[in-house]
Amino acid sequence: MARAATVARGGGVIPGMSAPPPVADADAGRCNMWLLIQLRWIAVGGQLMTIVVVNFAMGVRLPLAPLLLAPLLLTALNLASVPLLHRRAAITNTELTAALLADVATLAWQLHFSGGIANPFASLFVLQIVIGAMLLRPWSSWAIAGAAGVALALIAIAPVPLALPPRFDHPFKLYLIGSLICFALIAILLVLFVTRISRNLSDRDAALASARQRAAEEDHIVRMGLLASGAAHELGTPLSSLSVILGDWQRMPALARDPDLAEDIAEMQAAVARCKAIVGGILLSAGEARGIAPEFTTVRRFVDAIVAEWRASRLPGTLDYVDGFGADVPIVSDLALRQVIGTVIDNAADVSPDWVGVTCRRERDELVIEVADRGPGFAPEMLATFGQPYRSTKGRPGGGLGLFLLVNVLRKFGGRAAASNRPGGGALVQINLPLAAIARSEATP
Repeated sequence: MARAATVARGGGVIPGMSAPPPVADADAGRCNMWLLIQLRWIAVGGQLMTIVVVNFAMGVRLPLAPLLLAPLLLTALNLASVPLLHRRAAITNTELTAALLADVATLAWQLHFSGGIANPFASLFVLQIVIGAMLLRPWSSWAIAGAAGVALALIAIAPVPLALPPRFDHPFKLYLIGSLICFALIAILLVLFVTRISRNLSDRDAALASARQRAAEEDHIVRMGLLASGAAHELGTPLSSLSVILGDWQRMPALARDPDLAEDIAEMQAAVARCKAIVGGILLSAGEARGIAPEFTTVRRFVDAIVAEWRASRLPGTLDYVDGFGADVPIVSDLALRQVIGTVIDNAADVSPDWVGVTCRRERDELVIEVADRGPGFAPEMLATFGQPYRSTKGRPGGGLGLFLLVNVLRKFGGRAAASNRPGGGALVQINLPLAAIARSEATP
């Protein structure tokens, strides 16, 4: 059966390297540290390959001991950084700055023992300055630029010259070839990492926009709760008056002798009682009812009560209920949760008055409730904006709040809701609710 699409977050990964965690699961500092670790692995591989080619293939004798020390230090730094990233929730700007300064120092060490500033790969300092400018705060970026300048000045002082074999009679030609290789390397790495950094920034902006939207929705819910609470207070007095008047009518002999009129009065009394119960539920949801203990029940009794209440208020035989939950679980009933699930069933009945299907089952540690109908289904724009307020196909002003409240109530329990269209016609709303969020603990009296 078709499901509502979910958005997957991710980005390109350099082959052979683990991907950084999504921005939604980690802050920008952790993602940037992952990028530096990946860049460092590339530096280790490039340094080792360069040493092998120059020393053994080209016959240029290099001081292997100090040159191999740099990739060993970078490897140790990476191996120490990965466990730290898994344990830490955030990486600070100071830690990122220290990591880049370590990269600048190791590059300067390598260049000092391989010709100093005459080495064409001295231009790699530009790569580190650009990355620092993109990842760090302004003062840290200037610190990286200053450190690179100091490193260039130091490697220009008494560097270890390269002893070229006699067959290399044109050293400048070698310098030009090395410069071209260095330029290509810088260009490739800049395109690769700037693209990744830009994607991280875009993901961060999307996460911030989502957080702002969620805050606005929660503020909207608070204002709606205040409005509903005020309306419930105002309705309480006239409903009580109506209940008293209807009670007096029921005791009047002249009215009691008319069976039809007595039946109508009884129905009105039941309707007033139901309205008073709804008003009491609104006040309870708003936290204004006092002395009412939470209801201890089970998953099966909780869902059965919702179905029974709906069947009592609608035409019988229109709701097809399938209980596939399995072994029952004790829970603490929540009135708001009960109301929003009932709203979903009501919405399905509005578009499909002849049949509504409700299925209850368990998937691992979640309660799954599906509400299906045989109506026209959801329009594509409704699926794209599912759960947003005032998005309704019924054409009523202020409509669409039922699914909005459903999504936000479930969110507070760590649950979720999804909408889709059934292959055979009609709509399907799936509710996933973690059992741990409503489970009754053994310590609960």
